[in-house]
Amino acid sequence: MIGPNELIIIFILAFLLFGANKLPELARSMGRATGEFKKAQREAELELRKFEQDMLEGKYKDSAEKRRKLEEIARTLNINPKGKSDDELLEEINRALPKEKTEP
Repeated sequence: MIGPNELIIIFILAFLLFGANKLPELARSMGRATGEFKKAQREAELELRKFEQDMLEGKYKDSAEKRRKLEEIARTLNINPKGKSDDELLEEINRALPKEKTEP
């Protein structure tokens, strides 16, 4: 985890490298990129939940269709599906998605 001292050093280095005029632009683009990543992650999570529901309802009787859907979800999360079984792929997808926060 990055502490306050490391953040100060990173900020100073960024200031020296990019200058005062480029920092706001850089921060905006990083914010947009983070937002896009989180949006894709949420979409993949919704798609996975729908896939799991469809599996319970018996919608995927054809294993090729099931595999195609799993690979599509994996690629959304930048996971390479080659050489992995369906179970391994499902496990990796679940690890890549953020864990739901539970209140104490």
